[in-house]
Amino acid sequence: MENDADSNKNYKVKDISLAESGQKKIEWAESRMPVMMAFQKKYSESKPLKGMRIAGCLHVTKETAVLIKTLVLAGAEVSWSGCNPLSTQDDIAAALAKQGISVYAWHGMNVDEFYWAIEKTLEMKPTLTLDDGADLIFTIHNKHPELAKEVIGGTEETTTGVHRLRAMAEDGKLLYPIMAVNDAETKWDFDNVYGTGQSSLDGILRATSVLIAGKNFVVAGYGHCGRGVAMRAKGLGANVIVTEVNPIMALKATLEGFRVMKMDEAAKIGDIFITAAGMKDIIVKRHFELMKDGAIVCNTGHYDCEVNIKDLKEMSTSVREIRPSNEEYTLKNGNKIFLLAQGRLVNLASAEGHPSEVMDMSFANQFLSMMWLAKNGNSLENRIYDVTKEQDQEVAQLKLATQGITIDRLTEEQKKYLTDYSAGT
Repeated sequence: MENDADSNKNYKVKDISLAESGQKKIEWAESRMPVMMAFQKKYSESKPLKGMRIAGCLHVTKETAVLIKTLVLAGAEVSWSGCNPLSTQDDIAAALAKQGISVYAWHGMNVDEFYWAIEKTLEMKPTLTLDDGADLIFTIHNKHPELAKEVIGGTEETTTGVHRLRAMAEDGKLLYPIMAVNDAETKWDFDNVYGTGQSSLDGILRATSVLIAGKNFVVAGYGHCGRGVAMRAKGLGANVIVTEVNPIMALKATLEGFRVMKMDEAAKIGDIFITAAGMKDIIVKRHFELMKDGAIVCNTGHYDCEVNIKDLKEMSTSVREIRPSNEEYTLKNGNKIFLLAQGRLVNLASAEGHPSEVMDMSFANQFLSMMWLAKNGNSLENRIYDVTKEQDQEVAQLKLATQGITIDRLTEEQKKYLTDYSAGT
């Protein structure tokens, strides 16, 4: 681990010599994120975030580096940690440190190191927080409630994080306002579906190199993330099976051509299993006992509780890493189960996360939400706020424009027709 021993020790990364490699990847991401680049150009002079201190807890990837640069160019002071112990890309962290960003993140952190890094970002006494999974927000609430007085607002980018924060707000325990970036349509209907779908398959392939075509591919959960994974697995020729607890989601999966059954049944026939449910104990002991010899198991939900690894360890006689991000568990009955990425986000721990093009929209929402909170945060109640329809539309319109796509507009007569209740057949 390396600190800046020559100055103020404002970073901790795996290896600062990786900075050049990381910088090249950041430049590649910039070439694929035209909306964020337009924001950099537009706000680098007016600096709407001047005076803001932003603590960020979000996967340290090349796309995140573009977001950080955009925040800094807009005038903010930034301090950053990764939001998952296995999702940091060490060369990106090194490149950020080399640019003078306070970053505390490396691949393979243990739990203590993970929370130590969050604590380091809080030393700046942030005025805004930017979160993916709400660990930063919960750390402030549970350990440093006095810091909440300085915070005028924050954002949250995951489904599970938003659900938990809404529950906190309903209980009157939320100490500052939060923007639910995850619930923006230009986030969940693109990042969650197309980003998670492609990157999760990418992670599985990098960790295993198996043929997907012809495999029984079990997707647990048919929300936006699960739907995206199912679509991409089907596109690669898999026989996709969906497990669900929500009858509406199960019906959607059925009408979209997927087999739907209980996990107890799917466990007997699945070749590859991926959880995307946002719920603990989706795959547990009784499922492992039913699985084929050689079954592959992984998770693409934010937290590592969807696959019960404790059960798997207790059932096993030996564990070894068979290839990077791929552990072979030999069960007492002789069967082998292959767990990818230690049950953490397979798309980030085994691959590079979502493609830059889709993160261009998600991070546009993060950036615009930071500006909105900086302007309005002091007048807001301590509750969850949705991204405005106007912001959602703006992000979509900007994305279309960067692709050279134009669309029709309603005429004034058509606008009147929308609300004309006197119009009949």
